[in-house]
Amino acid sequence: MTSRRLFQRVGSAGRLAVFNSLILALILGTVVAVFIRNFTSSYQAVAASSIGIELHEFQQQALKQKPSNLEAFSRDFLVNYSLAPGEVVIIAFTRGGVLSTPGSALVLRSPLVRQWVATPPSRTVVMATRIAASPMEVVAAPIFAGHTVVGTFIATSDLSAFAAERAREIRLSIAVGIVALVAAVLSTFVLLRRLLRKVGRITTTAQIIGSANLDERLGDQGSNDEVGELAHTFDSMLDRLQAVMTAQRRLLSDVSHQLRTPLTAARGHLEVLGRGAMDDPAEVRETLDIVIDQIDHTRSVVERLLMLGRAMEPDFLQTRPTALGPLLSEVHGAVAVLASRDFRGPESPDLVIEVDVEKLRGAVMNLVDNAIRATHDGDIVALVAEADDEHDGVRISVDDSGPGIDPSERAAVVERFARPGARDRDGSGLGLAIVKAVAEAHGGWIEITTSPYGGARVTMVLPSTRRPERREV
Repeated sequence: MTSRRLFQRVGSAGRLAVFNSLILALILGTVVAVFIRNFTSSYQAVAASSIGIELHEFQQQALKQKPSNLEAFSRDFLVNYSLAPGEVVIIAFTRGGVLSTPGSALVLRSPLVRQWVATPPSRTVVMATRIAASPMEVVAAPIFAGHTVVGTFIATSDLSAFAAERAREIRLSIAVGIVALVAAVLSTFVLLRRLLRKVGRITTTAQIIGSANLDERLGDQGSNDEVGELAHTFDSMLDRLQAVMTAQRRLLSDVSHQLRTPLTAARGHLEVLGRGAMDDPAEVRETLDIVIDQIDHTRSVVERLLMLGRAMEPDFLQTRPTALGPLLSEVHGAVAVLASRDFRGPESPDLVIEVDVEKLRGAVMNLVDNAIRATHDGDIVALVAEADDEHDGVRISVDDSGPGIDPSERAAVVERFARPGARDRDGSGLGLAIVKAVAEAHGGWIEITTSPYGGARVTMVLPSTRRPERREV
């Protein structure tokens, strides 16, 4: 399996490298072709310009001197004019005379040149051709005496040296292109191989994790590129996944433990009743009350657990703008009849906040319920809210005058089923866990400190929930 995966990674890198090489070959081939074409055109233009100068000089001198004997003038011109190496000039007259510079024998053998010697062209012709297997640049023009064509002026430039230089440039360009292509393909293959090897490690790790081994990690990939960022994100996802699965296992363990107790108690009382107390109405009534109480406790635990489970869902909150003061006044009115406590407040600024009203109301009720359970008749329970300018939100607190929560236990009390130092036996240990879940769903957190009354202050911090106040017009 490992060798097959390795082959697949190498094959992917090879295919990508081949595709890249085809693109590069096309680009380099186009560049070389354009370079050679431009080089050829430039050299031919230079050669044509050189022999064109000779034609122009001949025409200018003839126009200036206006010779009576054109053939004698042409002979003097060829004798006195200095030609560049490889250039040949032929002046042919229609009546049969042909004048030429040294090296013209091969040129005169060309059918094209013989045609121009016999029949002058009607206009100046500039062209590249091959004469005696050698590349030539040729200029041919009619010679006029007045308005009559009396001959042909032919100038040629041997491009053999240029052809050799052009062939050398082509070989050099192709060699450079091949070297660049090979270097680019090899570097691309190495980079792709390295990249795909990292991706392969991610795939292998994912397969190991798929076998329920969540302890496996990719670790540092030795680079800060996208693959390194992918590996870091993948490890972070695994950390969160492992934390969720650990929490899930712990939750299942806690739930089984918490539900086992009331179910076992209910079963025990029913078994006792079934062994002989069925004829005693009072005993039956007492057993039914105990069983119903245990069932109610179990139902309460299950409902709170469902609440905690829903807190992890994206649509857990249904927020809307809510006036903070009326909301806390409503909570205060609902809890004031729950116990004989000195309920104070609510103290609240005039703010409008963006929250899920039902979830927030339930969370505050849980805080008040915890404060009631931690206090006695006549003790103080206060509901306080204040603006949090630092986080553009609010802080909602419940204070009490009870024994407080020891600093060493404050982190533990917000966990599920944790009840360190609890004074009652009826709680489920889920109240503060639900408050924490609601606060975190709003992007906030809870803080536990000492209240001004000597007991505990539990605060929900809800950042970025304030909205502009609505003003009557």
